[in-house]
Amino acid sequence: MNIKSSIEKIPGGMMVVPLVLGALINTFAPEALQIGGFTTALFKNGAATLIGAFLLCMGAGISVKAAPSALLQGGTITLSKLVVAIALGLLVDYLFGANGFLGLTGLAIIAAMSNSNGGLYAALVGEFGNERDVGAISILSLNDGPFFTMIALGAAGMANIPLMAMVAVLVPIIVGMILGNLDPKMKEFLTKGGPLLIPFFAFALGTGINLEMLIQGGLAGVLLGILTTFVGGWFNIRADKLVGGSGIAGAAASSTAGNAVATPMAIATADPSLAVLAQATAPLIAASVITTAILTPFLTSWVAKSNAKKQAEQAMPEESA
Repeated sequence: MNIKSSIEKIPGGMMVVPLVLGALINTFAPEALQIGGFTTALFKNGAATLIGAFLLCMGAGISVKAAPSALLQGGTITLSKLVVAIALGLLVDYLFGANGFLGLTGLAIIAAMSNSNGGLYAALVGEFGNERDVGAISILSLNDGPFFTMIALGAAGMANIPLMAMVAVLVPIIVGMILGNLDPKMKEFLTKGGPLLIPFFAFALGTGINLEMLIQGGLAGVLLGILTTFVGGWFNIRADKLVGGSGIAGAAASSTAGNAVATPMAIATADPSLAVLAQATAPLIAASVITTAILTPFLTSWVAKSNAKKQAEQAMPEESA
């Protein structure tokens, strides 16, 4: 059986297939991975640990010279996501009021589009990107949570800047960078381990997704995911290329983080008048999480293939000459 070849025929297959399998098991047999021991530790609770190991391995491939450009790239994409989310969310709120358009509210748009799924990003740039794209996650991790959403809604004074969240993401990358820059053999050894970890943490991420939320979110939730990946993604790709990137990092960041489902409730805690709206918004964001987890790998793969095609076309005249 050619299992690996079959999986790789699907865009981002090493990420998408395990993630979908994990989601299916969590939806229809949630107790299957709760038997304890190594099984639960690896397949249910292992995402954070596996991603940490992945970042260390990929960090070993980042040269010291590439670090500043990676920070610039991450900051630019983060700003792009924030600006687009605020603009689109406030536009919908202005034109259609608090109830939004077809059930899609300004609060839902800002909460879903202003952040990104860090695990999905790491997997996609690990497969399609370069060392600079991997390093950009140190800044992109800042948008994983309610902070920027609350800024957008004028509630920034009620949130704490998640400085330690960024530090926590940076440490494995820095350790990997130190080892990789000190010893070329360590660099070669560690960077080979990165791709191996992708399907394992993808499955663990999938076991945190319940597909029933896709049904609860309905058409509006799916539409929100489409806007996040393709409309937000268009701007992210342009922002990425503006600072010298390939567009792959911008595409890979065009998703909704799983913890964004809790963002409306965090906002409602700060402003109780939004409690009812926040409760209705959560299923929409959950649907966006699932939709973008499926669509973002396809967008990233398309960007990577487009780049490869352009490079091949540019190389042809040079070879003929």
